[in-house]
Amino acid sequence: MSYSTTQLLTLEEFLKLPETKPASEYINGKIIQKPMPKGKHSRLQLRLCNSINEVAESQKIAYAFPELRCSFGIRSIVPDVAVFKWSRIPFDADGEVPNDFLLWPDWTIEILSPEQSSNRVIGNILYCLQHGCRLGWLIDPTDRSILVFRPGQQPELIQGEDFLPVLPEIELALTVNQVFGWLKMDS
Repeated sequence: MSYSTTQLLTLEEFLKLPETKPASEYINGKIIQKPMPKGKHSRLQLRLCNSINEVAESQKIAYAFPELRCSFGIRSIVPDVAVFKWSRIPFDADGEVPNDFLLWPDWTIEILSPEQSSNRVIGNILYCLQHGCRLGWLIDPTDRSILVFRPGQQPELIQGEDFLPVLPEIELALTVNQVFGWLKMDS
């Protein structure tokens, strides 16, 4: 179960607090803890990151980060998967990935947990799109569907053998059934 604090903090104050497990997000001046990821969530998250990175990392096109804190505007959120075009990854002076990402992802992916508010998660996706994110997915393991968000467009419900849109730079063809097929590990 997620919780929120009633004390309002600034984003700067929030970012100075120690990290929590599971992660907490800063939304509208409040701290809201995400639910602990469970089996289906973890499996989908790992397979999505691996699939995206398999086709995008070696060519330095993009990289998918699991549970990466992204702080921008007036929010600090932790998408289940945050995909950044390679050119937008803020490498430090040593060429390493920094700890702090003070920018929005190019593609945000959220996997809905049963105890999560779908409206709160959709609110984070919409917030990302308003700040420059190019694509958002809301994966619902319960009804085996994926709601796709793009800037300036109506959300689109994708199901079954329909192919999922990805960033145009990433050569990845996935259907909804393929994504949910990852949940079966014994075959």
